Amino acid sequence: MRRPSACSTCRARRRKCNYPTVRDATVCEYCLKKGLRCIQGPPEGGYYAQRQAKQEGASSHRGELNSLQNTENVPDPQSQARTTKLPPIPHRLELVGLYFDYIHDQFHSMFHRPSFTQDVANDRIPSIILFAMFALSSRFSDDPTYAETDPRDRGEGCRVAAESLVNIRAVTPTTVQACVLLGAYAAASGDTDVENLYYGLAGRMCLALDLPNRPVANLLERELNIRVWWTICMVDVWSSTAVRLAPIMPMNSDVPLPIDEIPFSSMSVDFTSSFINNPPTHETPLLAEMIKLNRLLAKIVDFNSRCVVEHLEGEALEQPVQALSREMQHWLDTLPPHMRDTPENFQWFASQGLGRFFVAVYLGYYHYGQLLNYQFLGAEASTATSAYAEDCKHHAIGLCELVYRSFATPGSEALYSAVSHILVIASTVQIHTLLSSGDERQIRKAKSRLERNFEILLQLRSYWPSVDSAMSRLRAFHQTCLRSNETSFVLDRWLLRFLVQFAPHMELEPRENDPDYAALLALSKQSPLSTHSGVY
Repeated sequence: MRRPSACSTCRARRRKCNYPTVRDATVCEYCLKKGLRCIQGPPEGGYYAQRQAKQEGASSHRGELNSLQNTENVPDPQSQARTTKLPPIPHRLELVGLYFDYIHDQFHSMFHRPSFTQDVANDRIPSIILFAMFALSSRFSDDPTYAETDPRDRGEGCRVAAESLVNIRAVTPTTVQACVLLGAYAAASGDTDVENLYYGLAGRMCLALDLPNRPVANLLERELNIRVWWTICMVDVWSSTAVRLAPIMPMNSDVPLPIDEIPFSSMSVDFTSSFINNPPTHETPLLAEMIKLNRLLAKIVDFNSRCVVEHLEGEALEQPVQALSREMQHWLDTLPPHMRDTPENFQWFASQGLGRFFVAVYLGYYHYGQLLNYQFLGAEASTATSAYAEDCKHHAIGLCELVYRSFATPGSEALYSAVSHILVIASTVQIHTLLSSGDERQIRKAKSRLERNFEILLQLRSYWPSVDSAMSRLRAFHQTCLRSNETSFVLDRWLLRFLVQFAPHMELEPRENDPDYAALLALSKQSPLSTHSGVY
């Protein structure tokens, strides 16, 4: 092992020191004598740049990559990687800007836009990160380069190029970030198994690195490590649920929550922030609140799974619902007034460039509310559980109205792929209103929402392949309604998959094939949770 001429602490202090005295080259004799702790200095060449000697040595044989754009009819992925190269700096800056506008803080939150953009301009960002970013963001570009390419296909060449640079032996924050980006691409393409593998790899590396406690060069790097940690905790819940595997990341952690978004955006590598001495008048802990809600999602998914396995009813069913409802209400009640979902608050966040982030937080809140109460939609109006059905409808309506408001506000449109899934669930709630309500005004509004939702789904479909699967699930749900109105909203394994998994082609897996379907059909005829509207 080649020993460095100085440890990172001594290099930072511009002094000479003896060679490190321990094998892992982290502590030198000077630091041992002085009782100092060697710190990890910033990557050579720029804040985000990594020491890429090992990676470059492993990938140099792959040759130069020649074209950013995906080309059709290229059967060999490695050949495609070799024909892809990074675009000129101005085009990189455009694609990075699109990434931060449409992807970051909605799929995940792992980067600091001002310093990252500066490092892009100075050509200091690892190629693997840029390729993975461009795979996601190029679909939104108006560059003439893409004029002949379907937006849904534009990122494939960059995806292949990024994957060709993945080195699982390089257990670094850069590899963690690249795996999350590639996992997000897989999720948006409907490849849930690949998504789970990338998120799983990112999670294992994050745990191995002990990322929140990793030695850092400055406060910005520490904050980024915290954000990457919490990003992986959140995507771990979504991804493990989608493939019915146990999550990797710990549910309880003493890792601090991320700081507010506006102070974070003003941070710089030299520890400074313009908000240190001039704190903002409004708190903006959007990511922190998203994390709190994600913890509730994990509990709701576990509860729904128990309902399917144990067929809960009576107090055993209602008590967990009430407890989770109180937790959701507590989250809402503890928010400062300016963070409530009102048109005025939304406009303020939009004016700060945080409109899409604000929307992502509340789409989570409304979606988790409809997930918690969905199974009660079949309750008759006279039953005690009908209040939960009203809660489900309330959350679904709030979700739809927020999406409409986002599309009516330039620069705040919610265009990330997961919107299609939650909008499909909200649409089925509108279908229930059409089928069960005797109120003409409610029926007209539900029909109007369904029409608007379909228009938005078509718009999302032009960007994301996974929307095909979401619309397929909507068709599958409609088919189950046509077959039997008595079990359409009874929570069985099929409906659980519909609610929480991103499974494509569910119309090819009839609900009647569920081994519990016959029992549930018989139960629904006796249960007060059944619906007897007879509309179909």
